[in-house]
Amino acid sequence: MHFMQKRNVASVLRALLDRHGLSPTELHRRTGVPQSTLSRILSEKIVDPSDKHVSKIAEYFGVSTDQLRGRVELGESREAAPARSHAELHDISLWDDDTPVEDDEVSIPFLREVELAAGSGRFVIEESEKASLRFGKRSLRHNGVQFDQAKCVTVRGNSMLPVLRDGATVGVNAGKSGIGDIVDGDLYAINHNGQLRVKQLYRLPTGIRLRSFNRDEHPDEDYSFQQMQEEQISILGHVFWWGMYAR
Repeated sequence: MHFMQKRNVASVLRALLDRHGLSPTELHRRTGVPQSTLSRILSEKIVDPSDKHVSKIAEYFGVSTDQLRGRVELGESREAAPARSHAELHDISLWDDDTPVEDDEVSIPFLREVELAAGSGRFVIEESEKASLRFGKRSLRHNGVQFDQAKCVTVRGNSMLPVLRDGATVGVNAGKSGIGDIVDGDLYAINHNGQLRVKQLYRLPTGIRLRSFNRDEHPDEDYSFQQMQEEQISILGHVFWWGMYAR
C-alpha cells in the first residue's frame, strides 16, 4: 500500500493508526505526545506540528519525519517500535468526572446497593449517578463486551481472597447473565436479594453453585432453581476485568 505525496500529517497519521490498529489515546500512552495535541493534529487544527512531537510519532511508527509530514512517499512501514529496554516516563493524562469522554472511550457506571427504606434491611441494586470508570472501546470490543452492557461492581469482604481484596473493582458484562452463559469456574456478579456478590459460578443439574476463593471461611453455596427464585438470586453478568490497589 502506497500513499501519494503531498499528503498532510493528519492523513498520514490516520493511515498509520489504522494500519497498526491504534487509537489516539493508546498512541499518547506509548509516545508521550499530549492527547490534546494528537486530537488537534488529526482534526487539522494543527497543520504544522512541532518537530518535537513529529519526531516522537515518527520514531514510534518507524518512519521518517518527512514521511510523516507527507513530503516523501510512505511505503510499507516497519512494525511499530518495540518497547524500550529502559524505562521511559511520559506526561500523565489527568482527568476527573467533569473531563469529557474521548471518542475512543466509554464511561462505565458502577452498580451499588441502595436501601429501600431507612433501617428496613432490604436493598435493591441500582446504577450510581456519579461513580464511573473509563474503558477504551477497543478493549471492550476485544473482550466481546457491548458498551451499553458494561457495568462496574466493587467487591466487599474477604470471601474472594487472595485474588480479589475488599474494595477491588470488577468489570461486568451484563450481556452474559443467563444460566446458559455460565462457564464453570469463571467469575460472575450476583444479585442476591439486593446484595451485590462476586463469585465463581458452576452449573448444576438442579441449579447453581456459588464458590469463593477463600473456601476456609466461605464454603460452597448450592441453590436449586426454586431456591434461586425464593431468595431472589439472579446473575448480573460475567466478570471480564478486575483491578485493585496494592496495599
